[in-house]
Amino acid sequence: MGQKLTGKDVDVMIGSYMVHIEEISITIDDATAPTKTRGIPDGFIAGEVSASGEVKLNTSQFQVICDAAKEAGSFRKLPTFDVVMNAETTDEKINVEAFDCKFRLSELLNANQSGSERLMHTLPYDVTGSDFVRINGVPYVDASETENFN
Repeated sequence: MGQKLTGKDVDVMIGSYMVHIEEISITIDDATAPTKTRGIPDGFIAGEVSASGEVKLNTSQFQVICDAAKEAGSFRKLPTFDVVMNAETTDEKINVEAFDCKFRLSELLNANQSGSERLMHTLPYDVTGSDFVRINGVPYVDASETENFN
């Protein structure tokens, strides 16, 4: 019984930038659903998939994203990027990759007047790439579902 993973063990790469995050999330929505004949389940259909998440950053780390946006010409012109989340201890590890993610600004500034917390910035993102998401190197979407994509 060794060390287990916590949020402190997660390293995040956003494109080519190592970013120190306060929080990060990713959620997969999979519309796979059962089929029925006369009200009785008799199989399933593979539904649409989507994935999205949020990155919460302090101001110094948000500046990394601001610098990338300045280089691109605007926040909306930021190119898509891959998000790679790695966590490892002596006993556990996980790697989650999300491909061709696109940022949106949401909570641009979260300031607490008490001064007891750092300024925070929330950046939602959507996964837009057909490579979609890989978990420990295993793709979520089967290759046969994207074989005719350009």
